[in-house]
Amino acid sequence: MARGGAPAHRAKAAMILVHGRGASADSMLSLADVLAQPDFLYLAPQAARGTWYPHSFLAPLEDNEPWLSSALQTVADAVRSLEQEGFPAERIALLGFSQGGCLTLEYVARNARRYGAVAGLSAGLIGPGGTSRDYAGTLARTPVFLGCSDIDGHIPLARVAESTRVLGALGAQVRETIYPGMGHTINDDEIARVRGLMARLLGSDQA
Repeated sequence: MARGGAPAHRAKAAMILVHGRGASADSMLSLADVLAQPDFLYLAPQAARGTWYPHSFLAPLEDNEPWLSSALQTVADAVRSLEQEGFPAERIALLGFSQGGCLTLEYVARNARRYGAVAGLSAGLIGPGGTSRDYAGTLARTPVFLGCSDIDGHIPLARVAESTRVLGALGAQVRETIYPGMGHTINDDEIARVRGLMARLLGSDQA
């Protein structure tokens, strides 16, 4: 579990950064410098061999077990660690990119409550078409941002739209933005929107 940003005794909020397939916790921590929010503590879990689960996020759920359950537990452990350091869930933001974004969205859907903020970049809920989305609980107006390209070869637009609908039905305040012609990456507008979520969490309207 890589760590960065403000120390726990000084931080006003915390963010969990979940890396994509083939990436690393340290690479996600580099986002902390880009986000430039000095009052946040950052935790970035590391997947074994850089992969949270072996197959596509669109594969049957059982095909990605037991790795998927283990990955979800890793996110839960990060949340619990922050809670033990004095950060309630409503002061914890979660951000994931690509495979890490899919894992992040699936975690918050399966563990619905009020979080500080959630960002799924190039991501969608996990499972094939027709997967039951009968999640329990409520996200209680958690602000959620979903950003994705309209031509992303890994993330179908229909899954982004489905994720928006499902998270909204769970009570989240979801903003979905689709970027024409963007690659499988994170762009400046997404960074600005995440900064805005973080500033809002801190009680400021300054992004």
